[in-house]
Amino acid sequence: MGPGIVRSLVPARLDRLPWSPFHTRLVMALGVAWVLDGLEITIVGNVGAFLQRSDTLGLTSAQVGLSATVYLIGEVAGALFFGWLSDRMGRRRLFILTLAVYLVASGLTALSWDFGSFLVLRFVAGAGIGGEYAAINSVIDEMIPSRYRGRVDLAVNGTYWLGALLATSATFLLLDPSSPLDPDWAWRLGFLVGPVLGILVWGLRRHLPESPRWLMTHGREDEAERVVAAIEKEVEKEDRLVLEPVPDSRAIEVLPRKRLPLVEVARTLFRTYPGRSFLSATLMICQSFLYNAIFFTYALVLTHFYDVEAGEVPKYMFAFALGNLLGPLVLGRLFDTVGRRQMISGTYLASGALLAFTGWLFERGALTATTQTIMWSVIFFVASAAASSAYLTVSEIFPIEMRAQAISIFFSLGQVVGSFGPVVFGALIGDRANPDPARLFHGYLFAAGMMIFAGLVELRFGVKAERAALETVAEPLSAVRARARRVRSEER
Repeated sequence: MGPGIVRSLVPARLDRLPWSPFHTRLVMALGVAWVLDGLEITIVGNVGAFLQRSDTLGLTSAQVGLSATVYLIGEVAGALFFGWLSDRMGRRRLFILTLAVYLVASGLTALSWDFGSFLVLRFVAGAGIGGEYAAINSVIDEMIPSRYRGRVDLAVNGTYWLGALLATSATFLLLDPSSPLDPDWAWRLGFLVGPVLGILVWGLRRHLPESPRWLMTHGREDEAERVVAAIEKEVEKEDRLVLEPVPDSRAIEVLPRKRLPLVEVARTLFRTYPGRSFLSATLMICQSFLYNAIFFTYALVLTHFYDVEAGEVPKYMFAFALGNLLGPLVLGRLFDTVGRRQMISGTYLASGALLAFTGWLFERGALTATTQTIMWSVIFFVASAAASSAYLTVSEIFPIEMRAQAISIFFSLGQVVGSFGPVVFGALIGDRANPDPARLFHGYLFAAGMMIFAGLVELRFGVKAERAALETVAEPLSAVRARARRVRSEER
């Protein structure tokens, strides 16, 4: 080996591990990020009317809407900034830091005294959650054995809807008109639900190690070896087994580097992997537009077209959220067995076709509030798996040195474009006095077309990543062979 080159079995040793209590603790401690995001967005939606009361913050409808937008902007800013830091400083530091940012900001939101303070704290809370997406998707992919990676990633991303269910339950109790709680206390207690859950997993996170793969590629091979050895010892003790040694033929050679210039990130995205970048952008944008368009106008459709009372909307939300939660849990295993390209394209195509069919039934007046909700639950049982697979795709098809940044870039792109969904669909729905189902049907067809287009792009550019080591899906930029190829390319 040349000077400075490290030959390591760390990735192969991590991938050959059986599922163990260690992996369960890892998923429980880190997967809460999506639960918290689902909590935050749903709570804001549910307490919006309360925040407009004169005995609370006395906000206008426009100010309530702006606070949701500011939260999403915070997510984008946090994803980009903390994603960059995660690739430079490590996964562990960032998943501790971003949780702390969220806990402080969301907890202080309960103490907001006016619109300005509420807005600032929503931005900071969003930044913490956005940072969580980048750091945690990275570390889960890097530490979960390859044969389980797809189903775990989908299940974790799908727990956003567990947060929505918890938030709906909490606010249903806190904001019940018959509740003896003072309204100004009720909405504030709602914003403490997330921090309480975050504090419960704080201890678990503090005892998680750094990603050995990240350590290996950043010149800390000895530390990476110690972390893997400790995990192996723990697995052997908990599962009462003896792990087989990994053959040296599975070793990877890297020339560690501590920093990756942004120009090289851009070069890798657009010159080395243009097809993968197009695929990632397409999957993220299309699922984000669909979700934002339907989720943020869900209540309007029920109240405007089916005359459902506003206070009854949460009951329908339970069924909608349950379908979203179950989809990734039930279908996730197939992404590891049937294959990524087949399942990702299939879920995007199927959810698009189901949405178009439901839109047609809606336009013809063939649905009721109940059957509309049933159809939406079926659609998003499939679409939720599709949306989660977008995060899975981005987190595993780019080199480790820029994994968190890739996640943050495409997540942010999806959020920005997807944010137009509620605006477009809100305009199509119109006012309650004169709703037009034909106009909204065209919106459903457009969203369905986007999902079908994404499914076709997956068929063309999808990457065979099921049960494969991350280093074979996307060779590290620090890998000796990759470096040699770049040198030869530059010499030519």
